[in-house]
Order: sequence, then C-alpha cells, then structure tokens
Amino acid sequence: MEVLKIATAGSVDDGKSTLIGRLLYDTKSLTTDKLEAIEKSSKQKGYDYLDFSLATDGLVAEREQGITIDVAHIYFSTAKKSYIIADTPGHVEYTRNMVTGASTSQVSIILIDARKGVIEQTYRHFFINNLLRVKEVIVAVNKMDLVDYSEEVFNKIKTDFQELNRKSSFKEQNVSYIPLSAINGGNVADRSENMPWYKGQTVLQHLEELQPADVYEKGKARFPVQTVIRPKTEEYHDFRGYAGKLYGNNIKVGDSVTVLPSLTESKVKNIHFFDKQFDEASAGSSITIELENDINVTRGDMIVKSDEIPRIEKDITTTVCWMDSKKLVAGAKYYVQHNTNRVLAKIDNVKNVIATDYSGTTAASQLSINEIGEVTIKLSKPLYFDSYNENKTNGAFILIDVATNTTAGVGFIK
Repeated sequence: MEVLKIATAGSVDDGKSTLIGRLLYDTKSLTTDKLEAIEKSSKQKGYDYLDFSLATDGLVAEREQGITIDVAHIYFSTAKKSYIIADTPGHVEYTRNMVTGASTSQVSIILIDARKGVIEQTYRHFFINNLLRVKEVIVAVNKMDLVDYSEEVFNKIKTDFQELNRKSSFKEQNVSYIPLSAINGGNVADRSENMPWYKGQTVLQHLEELQPADVYEKGKARFPVQTVIRPKTEEYHDFRGYAGKLYGNNIKVGDSVTVLPSLTESKVKNIHFFDKQFDEASAGSSITIELENDINVTRGDMIVKSDEIPRIEKDITTTVCWMDSKKLVAGAKYYVQHNTNRVLAKIDNVKNVIATDYSGTTAASQLSINEIGEVTIKLSKPLYFDSYNENKTNGAFILIDVATNTTAGVGFIK
C-alpha cells in the first residue's frame, strides 16, 4: 500500500493536534481505550465536545499547556493509503523540530486560524516548506466556526497567502486552500453543511487523491551502499551483493553503472528484493544489487548510472538549519553525515542568517539555535553529491558534533 508522509505546521492554538485527532477519529483509527481516555478527559475539563488534541499531544507539558512541543509521529490508514503524520510544534524556538518533521514529508498542512489570518509564523512555516521543497502544500483555514463560516474571511486569507506564495522560488509547488472546522469535523473527512459556498475537496479527499507523481520529485538514480551481503553458505557460496535504498529514479538489470569514489565501472547483473528477483527497481525501493564484476565496494560508496555522475568535491556551499545550543562558528570541526558516508569537515565561513519571513539576509559570523544561514564547509575527502534542488536525498546532510556525537545541524547543498 502506498505510504504518504505529511507534516503539519501552524501557530500556537491553530488546531494542528485537533485536526489530526479528528482525522484519526473520522477514519476510525483511534483505539477504544484512546477514545475512552479522550471522552473522559474532555468531560473532566468541562468541554461539550471531544478534545481530539489529546490523541497526539503525549507529553504531560503538552497536555497541561495545550501546546505541541515535541514532534509526534502518528500512523493511520484508509482503504486507499497508509499515512504518517509528523505533528510539529509551531513556536519559533522549535524551528529545528519543524525542519526535522518536514524533512521527510511529501505533503505539508499549514494551519491558519481564521480569526488571525496570515501571521509571522505562517511566513516561517511556508519558508521552511519552500526550503525543503515540499511539493504539495495544503493551507487549512481552521476555526471557520468562530467567524460564522464567512466566505469573505476565507477569501481574504487566501488572497494574503497567494501574495506570500509569489515570494517563493519553488514554482513547482502546488498550494491548495481548504476552509475547515477541525473541532466539529467540517471539511476534514466529511463536507461541511455550514460552508455550501466551498465547492472543493475535504482534507481527506485531497490526500486520498494525490498521486505519487504529485508529491515525489524525480531525479538521477542514486544508490548509497548500506552494507555488503556475503552469505558464504553452500547455496550462495560466491554471492556478493550490495544492499541499500534506491533514490531519485529507477535502475534496471543491464544498466551501466559507476561506483563512487573509485570510479570503477560495471553493469547491474541482478536486482534482489528479499527472496525475489526483479528486472527493474523503482525509486524508494530497498534492494540488493549484484554487479557483473567482482569489484571492491564498501559501505559509504555510491552506485550511480555511468552517464549520471554527480558532483565530486571537497568544498560545499550550503544552507544550514542550526539545532545545537553551542553556536556554529568558522573553524569548528564536525562530521558531515551524507547518506551512508561520514566525512570529517571544518566550517569555512558562516556568511549570513536568512530571515524566514522572506525579508532577506543579515550578515553574520555565527548561527544560533533555530537560525538558518548560508555556510561554506571544507571536507577532509570528497563527497559525491547533487544540489538539494536536483536530488533531495543526495543533496542533504547532517552535522554531527565530533565531541558529543549529537546532531548539531541539518544542511542542504546548493
């Protein structure tokens, strides 16, 4: 079954957790004990409605304050698709959490409070979705019940967001606008009788009808080797395969390939998926590849088509979202984890801090936690990469603190 990964974003109290809880409820994905707990908690608080935010806000601090702090991953399924939702916090101090949640998502739902309209947080959330090149964005104008289901209010917010969208450099992005009331389910899974003027799809209908071509970016085939398979059994005495996940595009038996960094050439002999063999593997498949030549390939190497060699360089220009309390400064040393390849690196220069409200850049010599900026990095050995715009997987990396081994930042190669 097709899996669709979704990230939610919105300001404080815009109703992200409530929307997700309503989706779970309407698709009958809540367990009986979870539903009973929601009903009991809602009664204790004196609500005359079910507080669906409790379905996702698992931390005690989240429930007490009525906000989302951590990134929660929620799983549910319909007859058509399986879904994974990253419920990300909206506060500016949790920008790093939002980047983490949205980094693997194909769809983003940006919630806007119908009473407040487009605010500073909206700019930040849309900027991050542009930065991460999320192809499908749903602008969910929530709490329409608090503005008397006004079409005029919805159209004003839509116009304001379209003005914001004109500042985006990611023109392949598709933006849809849906008015809804998450608390009572209007236009979430079922159409709202209170908004007859809205003729479009509900949130669930929109998600259900999205096709892989709508949300996945095609690029050049990239196969980072995770491990070498050598069973050394009687049945597979001479078997030598390379396991990993295929990104970017398809690869098939007979394709001429090059192994990086050695630049050794070969051809694809067989493609294995568990105990089956295939003539072709599609992007996103976890497979084992056999090559015709018995050549030296190890974890951290990359197999690519011979006519699609990526850039191989020791200096990279990047956009970095900083996640550590220790500031990022020139001269600092980190590991760059790029796919399965880990390389020692030194920060060459912090050029600027990028404003997430599209107001431009500010010259800077360091990045503080939750800031995003342009950074140049020198590597101890070459990386084989594409720009993030050309291939998201092969253009992204994380920075790891060499002393503490913590993930300090995430970067996108230009």
